[in-house]
Amino acid sequence: MIFLKSVFSLPNTRFLHRRSPTIIQCTMSLKARSMPRIDIPTKMKIELTSTEEEICALLNDCTNHLAEKGINTTCRIAGGWVRDKLLGSQSHDIDIALSDIMGLPFAEHLAGFAESKGIKTGSISKIAQNPDRSKHLETATFKFLGLDIDLVNLRSEEYADSSRIPTEVTFGTPLQDALRRDTTINALFYNIHTHSVEDFTGKGLEDLRNGIIRTPLPPRETFLDDPLRILRCIRFASRYGFKIVLEAEEAAKDPVIQNALMSKVARERAGEELSKMLKGRDPLLSICLIHKLSLYHSIFSVIPEAISSTFSAPPSASDTSLSAANILHALLHPAESPNLPVAHPTLFSRITNDTSCISRLYLAAALTPYRNVTYMDQKRKTQKAVEFIIRESLKLGVQNHFLDGVPSLFAAARLLQNPALDQEKFRNPSERVAIGLLLREKVIHNHNTGSHWTTSLLFSLVQELVPYYDSLNDKLDTSKAASIIELYNAFVNRIEELDLLEMIDAKPLLDGHEVVEASGATKSGAWTGKVMTKILAWQLDNPGATKDTCRSWLGEERREGRLVIAEETTEPVCKRARTR
Repeated sequence: MIFLKSVFSLPNTRFLHRRSPTIIQCTMSLKARSMPRIDIPTKMKIELTSTEEEICALLNDCTNHLAEKGINTTCRIAGGWVRDKLLGSQSHDIDIALSDIMGLPFAEHLAGFAESKGIKTGSISKIAQNPDRSKHLETATFKFLGLDIDLVNLRSEEYADSSRIPTEVTFGTPLQDALRRDTTINALFYNIHTHSVEDFTGKGLEDLRNGIIRTPLPPRETFLDDPLRILRCIRFASRYGFKIVLEAEEAAKDPVIQNALMSKVARERAGEELSKMLKGRDPLLSICLIHKLSLYHSIFSVIPEAISSTFSAPPSASDTSLSAANILHALLHPAESPNLPVAHPTLFSRITNDTSCISRLYLAAALTPYRNVTYMDQKRKTQKAVEFIIRESLKLGVQNHFLDGVPSLFAAARLLQNPALDQEKFRNPSERVAIGLLLREKVIHNHNTGSHWTTSLLFSLVQELVPYYDSLNDKLDTSKAASIIELYNAFVNRIEELDLLEMIDAKPLLDGHEVVEASGATKSGAWTGKVMTKILAWQLDNPGATKDTCRSWLGEERREGRLVIAEETTEPVCKRARTR
């Protein structure tokens, strides 16, 4: 990532931060912070690889063979492959749209024809209809020459008002199939027989050339048929830096359509689209578009009244998510915010090693309005609203460490806020021990949840800057922000000066069995964990310690009465004898 180069070019021995000019506020333009539009080739054309040429030749020869048997069909490559090839990118998935024949019978004909020519294809699989996963027709799929090939017939669809699942799917013409798609740039076909791009909407090629996101049919009709297409428009706009046409933006703001997005779209599908946005090229633009189109609550706040009625407090204004995302972006891209000190480079070190880190940080930023909100579950236990939204409103699991990692970021931010070194909490029992044990807290640093102390500190910094960002006027109080950034930089500097980096991942010198033996106890218990923590604290104050020196110290602690061993002495209560 380019922005990391400027950050990591700073001295490695001791971080020297850049002080901000003596100004009160700076204005950061949204346009300046968005990624530029991708480069569009001057002459858009499809150039087939040798593998793609072989696949197209086989498809063409097979259709000619079928025609001799009286079975007539045309093969067109549809959708994303065409779009990506025209933009000069490669695609490993090829979707074949067939006229007048279903995907599975054609695949079986194709496999037999290929075998007669001495060509081996992968085994054919059938993907059954699954409308909730956007599979409205039976699809045949197989691997050929390393590429994934899907075959399905051209189709026309009709929808009911209450569902995004078509009530009727029939064979359609290429035009009907193109018009039912989400955007014009995804409605292009490549005819493998004529080797030509077919633009049945009449706008796809022009929109691709001009960087426009437009629906083939009037957007209100397109979005009411399937509201998920709103999120797909946002995803492609942020992926390429394209502009959504005004008519589509206005339709997306329609309360009727926003209600349809909540009621007609399965939460899994909404979460899947959001996940792709956050893992994409410009997650900030995705969040900005969600706010611009007033879609925040239709995506994140789909929460049953039985849950929301137990909230400990109302969520903060939704624009705090935009504030957090903008601040995160500004910290990640310091060259775009020259009026701010550069945050310590160590805070960004994890990003290069964890590909899911940035998407996790942006999801957490988006959920900032719910950072301090809890609710009561069915067992009357207090739970985090952030966790409910990720698990139920977005149906995102632990993949990318969303469900386990994002709540930990908020918990870590509460522990790490205001890391001023002159506080009493950093002096007892010693500075090295206090800071070391803090960074070892599970919500701050835990490989099992993707948590790392550097990104935990980075997110804590973002949260502390949110109150000083005016999202309405796009202004950050740089005087306040500079002092907070410098506070975090000083804290990281001190961590490095204390040589704590290796100790953060260190294990106690003695395991549970060894602790019991060295303590002279007969068995372990709840006291064992407390002793392990005590050992870690001792290790932090004694960097060169060994197992033997640790045993000696533990024995001394026992003799001096500073080691409390609370062993269970009572017999367990017997179960009542069963009677007949």
